[in-house]
Amino acid sequence: MHKIIIAIDGYSSCGKSTTARGVASRLGYTYIDSGAMYRAVTLYFHEKHISLSNEKEVLQALENIQIEFRPKENGDCDTYLNGLNVENEIRKLYVANKVSEVSALAPVRHEMVAQQRKMGKSKAVVMDGRDIGSVVFPDAELKLFMTADPLVRAQRRQAELLDKGNVMDFEEVLANLKKRDQIDTTRKESPLIQTEDAEIIDTTHMTLDEQIEMVCIMADMVLSSSAQKA
Repeated sequence: MHKIIIAIDGYSSCGKSTTARGVASRLGYTYIDSGAMYRAVTLYFHEKHISLSNEKEVLQALENIQIEFRPKENGDCDTYLNGLNVENEIRKLYVANKVSEVSALAPVRHEMVAQQRKMGKSKAVVMDGRDIGSVVFPDAELKLFMTADPLVRAQRRQAELLDKGNVMDFEEVLANLKKRDQIDTTRKESPLIQTEDAEIIDTTHMTLDEQIEMVCIMADMVLSSSAQKA
């Protein structure tokens, strides 16, 4: 059966990861959380006090980082950093506050992109991030760009943090999102962009189920078109 790569890019807290995870589950595909990979690197740099301005330190640190995703009984995956489950830790705000700076570093992006491409070699993959359709998988059969109103995104992010036991002021969460947007869209290395061949999905007024359903319908259309050409 024909398999495709689904690349989902977009801003923070638009529902990219949750949608990608749901689509992968529906299609029987592998879900790869690229954002979790950059968060894991950020956590490692934080714990080891790596100077982001010291390229030698950064390169040496990257040599000691191993990231993997291990499935749970419910079908989700946890992120492991050098054998340790860091899924909860990488979702905390202190990591979120630094992840855009870390992921803007060229050596970090080169290493993560190399790992992501290895994961997607067999296709049947759903991956979300900032540069999936533009850099990691420029030939992906289905590219999506997700966006939403900043206030709605901040509300979603605040609720997500609360679910994990982190109570944060709304204005602080909103400021964090705006800072990440600015860094993600203006960095020199693989900035967040909407590629010409990407379909836009505005999730401001969409439920999660509606987002998953829309992407699955798009994927079915691509698969049907591919089957007809074959």
